Amino acid sequence: MFKNRVFQINIVLVLILISCGNKTNHETVKNDLILEEVQNNSTTVTQTEIIVGANRINTYLPLLEGKHIGLVANQTSVIFNSDNELHTHLVDSLIALKVDVKKVFAPEHGFRGTADAGELVKDGTDTKTGIPIVSLYGKNKKPSLEQLTGLDIVIFDIQDVGARFYTYISTLHYVMEACAEAGITVIVLDRPNPNGHYVDGPTLKMEYRSFVGMHPIPVVHGMTIGEYAKMINGEGWLKNKVTCDLKVIEMKHYTHDKTYSLPIKPSPNLPNDQAINLYPSLCFFEGTNVNAGRGTSKQFQIYGSPYLDKDVYTFKYLPSPNQGAKFPKHEGKLCYGEDLSEREQLNTLDLSYLINGYHNSIDKKLFFNDFFIKLAGTELLQKQIENGLSEADIKASWQDELSAFKTMRRLYLIYE
Repeated sequence: MFKNRVFQINIVLVLILISCGNKTNHETVKNDLILEEVQNNSTTVTQTEIIVGANRINTYLPLLEGKHIGLVANQTSVIFNSDNELHTHLVDSLIALKVDVKKVFAPEHGFRGTADAGELVKDGTDTKTGIPIVSLYGKNKKPSLEQLTGLDIVIFDIQDVGARFYTYISTLHYVMEACAEAGITVIVLDRPNPNGHYVDGPTLKMEYRSFVGMHPIPVVHGMTIGEYAKMINGEGWLKNKVTCDLKVIEMKHYTHDKTYSLPIKPSPNLPNDQAINLYPSLCFFEGTNVNAGRGTSKQFQIYGSPYLDKDVYTFKYLPSPNQGAKFPKHEGKLCYGEDLSEREQLNTLDLSYLINGYHNSIDKKLFFNDFFIKLAGTELLQKQIENGLSEADIKASWQDELSAFKTMRRLYLIYE
């Protein structure tokens, strides 16, 4: 019986993938993933590669049978085939497998991942499946009881990048909280953290809590989305300390020090591995008068501003509207700064760009804006930079809180 079910699943997936390939002119994506193969009621791995939670269909499909399902998903919510090329969206896969998908919840950037950062996402209908899409980045960031009515399980499957201010973990919090209050199970399909090889940055002070930072964690937390969900539950961070009925579908062959190249960009302004690696360090510029590459083809790989000293910064560029940045900072103005697109991979949070930018700003009073403290999660970092502290001294001030976080983090780690 089980073997027949597995055979049916694999046949359906092949048909989906062929269909997707035909409809998208065989769009291919290079990746390090393989589809889990099941034989004789056990798992046989043909390569020692990472298998994401979504690909472990035979692990979570039995949990969905006879249930009404909601999905929190975007363009990264895919299942890969064993050729490491074709992929199909989780929604399409589940429908083909006769899973009763009732609703899709869309985070920042929308279900297809094309909206600008901070742009409101509207409710709608998926044109391919006819399934209603509910925005979690519009009128409400937390699903309402009405929006959850009729659901038994909500699946969360979104690729994260491991930075506190990347809002998908805030969406995860609100989904878990709403489902806990409604008595609905949450299943997290785990995916790698491309910045999971280190932990760094100032720890958020709860008086500066916002959607770009909801929990007392450092900027770079070094956890997968599944591990982070366990921490949210275990630390009692949900409202009134409710506990979510949580199930994490773990990956296979993943470790935190394993290099992982994202096969699909997680948002419009993180187009490649270099941008994802630099993002935790360069996102601080979003709280200043410096452009972090939005409105160019090198988002989060370059930075610049008309207000940086052009005698110090010889690299220059002109931001202009593009996908993901309809109104980029300093649009049409010549920005002086630095090109980091060839920089070696960072294994730490690099403050040198921010510190040097401040000290080489034409008008230091205009450098920081009110958003900076929300991104930093503390007022201290801005004061330290303004007072001329070195990067080494600033990072030394984080160490006690980082040590405490790493100790807490061990309780929730799934992978080495």
